[in-house]
Amino acid sequence: MTAPIPDLPRRLVAELLGTALLVTVVVGSGIAAQRLSPDDVGLQLLQNSTATVLGLTVLILMFGPVSGAHFNPVVSAADWLLGRRAGTGLTGRDVVAYTGAQIVGGAVGALLANLMFGVEFSRLAATERTGAPLWLGEVVATAGLVALIFTLARTGRGALAAPAVGAYIGAAYWFTSSTSFANPAVTVGRVFSDTFAGIAPGSVPGFVLAQVIGAALGVALVRYLHPDVGTPEDTTPANVVIPHADPRSTP
Repeated sequence: MTAPIPDLPRRLVAELLGTALLVTVVVGSGIAAQRLSPDDVGLQLLQNSTATVLGLTVLILMFGPVSGAHFNPVVSAADWLLGRRAGTGLTGRDVVAYTGAQIVGGAVGALLANLMFGVEFSRLAATERTGAPLWLGEVVATAGLVALIFTLARTGRGALAAPAVGAYIGAAYWFTSSTSFANPAVTVGRVFSDTFAGIAPGSVPGFVLAQVIGAALGVALVRYLHPDVGTPEDTTPANVVIPHADPRSTP
């Protein structure tokens, strides 16, 4: 029997908190790494990526049964796109609400990290991250993330999503030129911390556009490799990262 989907307000709280804590992990571990290893950027990235892998995995396990643990506007949008044919996934209204909660959460998470480490609030990030190589890195990182999440969810292996997504993001820190933001809400959140993990406001549009393109490619890949993607397999929230209402249980 399919478990009931939590109401929208509770799901939005889960998305806001989850995204906030994710950004806190990313930014906070970046600050700590910069202070602990000030003369070794490679070691800083290793420390930052390791904390992110562990933190993201835990957050997916914590909030997945409530909201699906998207923490990412392009994942929510992909959920809506891939679920339209079968009536599963988020509604368009839910996507808008999720996106708002995720963006607010991203900003709150960066400010929380600043507060914990005594970083000045009034300074936005100054690190410029721009250019075709970095944008291509974001396309690759986001396409792989979306393809991984929905392949697992639609082939009945959603229980593996927490460790798999954590592992993918950890690897993508190293194999992409952009260090794998792969998330518009996290990208916006990182503007609010002028630290190791920050991104200058002027660099955000290019990153977000690349992420949207990557998400579209990821959706296309899932549809091509799994043409029955609209048919729900196991849509119990506790077992998948993307919880869906089962249309077979709808009056």
